[in-house]
Amino acid sequence: MLHIVRWDASAHKAEAVSPADLPATHADIGDHVYWIDLDDPTPEEEERVFKVFHPVHPLTLEDVTKPRRTPEEGAHLPKVEEFPDYLFVIVNPLPPDVCRVPSRVADSLRESDPKPLSERAAHPTGRRRRLRPQLSAVLTHNVLITHHYAPLPCIEDGQKYLARHADGLGRGPDYVFHLILDGIVDEYAPVVERISDRLDKLETKLFTRPSAELLSRLLRIKRQVSFLRKTLILEREVLARLIRGEFRLVDTREIVYYRNVFDHLVRYTELIESSREMVSDLMQTHLSASSQKLNEVMKALTMISTIGLVCGLIAGIYGMNFENLPEKNWTYGYPFALGLMVVAAVAAFVFFKWKKWV
Repeated sequence: MLHIVRWDASAHKAEAVSPADLPATHADIGDHVYWIDLDDPTPEEEERVFKVFHPVHPLTLEDVTKPRRTPEEGAHLPKVEEFPDYLFVIVNPLPPDVCRVPSRVADSLRESDPKPLSERAAHPTGRRRRLRPQLSAVLTHNVLITHHYAPLPCIEDGQKYLARHADGLGRGPDYVFHLILDGIVDEYAPVVERISDRLDKLETKLFTRPSAELLSRLLRIKRQVSFLRKTLILEREVLARLIRGEFRLVDTREIVYYRNVFDHLVRYTELIESSREMVSDLMQTHLSASSQKLNEVMKALTMISTIGLVCGLIAGIYGMNFENLPEKNWTYGYPFALGLMVVAAVAAFVFFKWKKWV
């Protein structure tokens, strides 16, 4: 589906345009500024935009359509490339279910994908793995083309912003694209904070009740953190290039906005790095706590065995059937043996307490 917004410089207004009113080629748009959003497009719509309206390099089109052509491999990793007549950028937003449902953030990071390319691709090993959404953008002097197969909150937020501030599109495609990137980066804030909160709660439980379930939850969070860390680092590299001023299609006055987005991204990257270190520390702590708990159990069993050994020794001595055993015919022989066992057990326990083993 094509969503088109046009900025009319002469009338100083922005308006939605139907796909039928889109000019045949890029050269026919005149002084207007366009934002063309391809939301889960058909191959025919992709061909119309990327081969007829604004032809792109075959390698660009290959990267743009990668999630549709090879759904088992998922999205392309973030990158930025400059061509003679356009700038090509790929970023990986968070999946919509992660952005919109805070109570399910941690669980939804495991395995879910939006339709039609989100029907969970099968992994070669037989397991299902999470597919990252892909947002591709082509920027020219007066056109921004965005392409994605999954509905993305950052695109919806950008469209709502332009509905309130129509002159935003008049500032150029680079300004609109900064709004989209800002929306993508802001989506990480609640996710990173929720992971930090979960780690704090697990840390408290770890010292009181270490268990296999806690270790399983830590491993799950570790996978989530690795998922976020890889995406954040790659997107940080993309933004680092955009703020250097090396691309002529990113205006100098807009670089300050990209720098603001970059600062937020760096902050979230540092937080996720801290979470990654904390997960590793908690896993080590869990192993230490489990070993300590096992040692305490083994110490208690060893003490019980030692006391039982002393009692068993007394019972063994008086169980020998020698003819001249002094207490063999003694009336109080049985109570005496039991009392001796009790005294020996109490003496052993007092000795353990004195050594501070108990």
